[in-house]
Amino acid sequence: MSQPQPTVNDLFDLSGKIALISGGGGHLGTAFANTLAEAGARVALASRDQQRASAAAAALPPVKAGSHLGVVLDHLQPESIDRCVETVVQQLGAIDVLVNNGHDPNASDWVDVTPDEFTKQLSNATGYFQLARHVRNLAVKREASASVVMIGSMYGVVGSYPDAYEGICSASPVAYHTLKGGLIHMTRHLAVYWAKDHIRVNCLSPGPFPSAAAPQEMVKRLEAKSPMGRMGLPHEMKGALLLLASDAGSYITGQNLLVDGGWTAW
Repeated sequence: MSQPQPTVNDLFDLSGKIALISGGGGHLGTAFANTLAEAGARVALASRDQQRASAAAAALPPVKAGSHLGVVLDHLQPESIDRCVETVVQQLGAIDVLVNNGHDPNASDWVDVTPDEFTKQLSNATGYFQLARHVRNLAVKREASASVVMIGSMYGVVGSYPDAYEGICSASPVAYHTLKGGLIHMTRHLAVYWAKDHIRVNCLSPGPFPSAAAPQEMVKRLEAKSPMGRMGLPHEMKGALLLLASDAGSYITGQNLLVDGGWTAW
C-alpha cells in the first residue's frame, strides 16, 4: 500500500521546528523572522544587542508550542557564535533551520576602502560558515535533517551600475560584492558535502529592496534599471524563504534563488 503524499500545507508547515535567524530585527530580517513564525516555527532571533533581540522576538506572531527567543549573537566573534548556539539548544532543544542574515556592513567603495575594512567585510562569511557547521553537526548528532539558508544578493551575481550612485552616494561597495559572490559559491560547496547528511544548503539572493532611509534619487535611478520598474517590498521575500526553509524544498540544495524583479535577466 502506497504511503499518503504530503499536502501543500504539510510541505510548507514549520510547526515543531526551531529556526535560528541572525539579524532578525532589520529591514529584510523582520520579514524573514515573521515568515518562520507564521509558518509555525519557534524562532531564535539573534542580534548583537540583547534588548533589541528580545523585543523583536516578542513582536513575532505566537506559535502553538512554546515561545520565541531573543538571543545575543555577534557573528564576527567565534566565541559569541558558540555561546549563541549553546543557548538556543539549551532553551529550545535543537536548530532545524538556520537563516544567515545578519550582516556587519561597510559603505566604503573601491576608491577608499582599506585592507582592514575589506578583510572585516569578508569575515561575515566566516561567521556564516561557523554557524552553518554548528547546525550541521547538531543535526547529524541527533540523526535529523536541517536547512541552511544563506542570504546573498543580486550583487553576488552581477556588477552594479555606476551611474545609479554617481553624485548621490558611494558606489556599491566592492567588498560587499566580493562577500556575496563568495557566499553563493560556499553554498554550492557545502551543499554537495552535506547532502548525504540530509543537510540542505541554499542561498536566497534579494535584488533591490532599499529601506526608507535610502536616497530617493538613487531609488529612482535603480527603478529605471529594473524590468518591473519598481523596487521590491520586504514581504515579497517571504515565499522564497519558506520554500527553501521547509520540506517544500526537500529536493532543492546548492541553489541560489534570486528574487530581483527580473534585474539579472537583462
